[in-house]
Amino acid sequence: MEARLLRQQALSQTRRALVLDAARAVFEEQGIEGASIREIAKRAGYTPGAIYSYFDSKEAIYGALLAESLDRLNAAVDRAQPEDANPASRLKAKALGWFGFYAENPRELDLGFYLVHGLAPRGLTSDLNQRLNARLHEALQPCERALLAAGLDAQGAERENTALFAHGVGLLLLQHTGRIRMFRQDAKALFDHYLSGLLARIARH
Repeated sequence: MEARLLRQQALSQTRRALVLDAARAVFEEQGIEGASIREIAKRAGYTPGAIYSYFDSKEAIYGALLAESLDRLNAAVDRAQPEDANPASRLKAKALGWFGFYAENPRELDLGFYLVHGLAPRGLTSDLNQRLNARLHEALQPCERALLAAGLDAQGAERENTALFAHGVGLLLLQHTGRIRMFRQDAKALFDHYLSGLLARIARH
């Protein structure tokens, strides 16, 4: 009985993963507004009714995709280990953790910033949007803790962490769209430069 239940759970997880893979492809091609449960089901090889046994809407599918993406982001930040316990080393390692994740996975950047969804979380419930935002914030918290450990007060650490994230995301978007080439610059080099300047400012604090 237990073995059969485990097989059923494994099959259910496999089918769910196929639905999510199909939905990701459809969202990338058509955006969430152009996508439909029928098209997602077709790509996954299921009927629309089968999709509804896992998700009640295409927005719910999008939310699940984004939640898994944020889990991978957090895992990448967790793996980013500093050279030593110095706050500056921790800040650099953790910042490069999230920056590197999005630089290497531009489709995750699309998901994370609703770029296949029109730059707004339309269709996501307020509760789901808040939970997803909280998960993103978790990935940025190690940088903020490093800033606090470096001597900034809570307000200053939050401000600098926000600015760091905004700067990094701007560079990632320039890289993702190819616009960085018009400046003959490299996004990673510019992010390193910004980090170095931030660390120098903190050292003088």
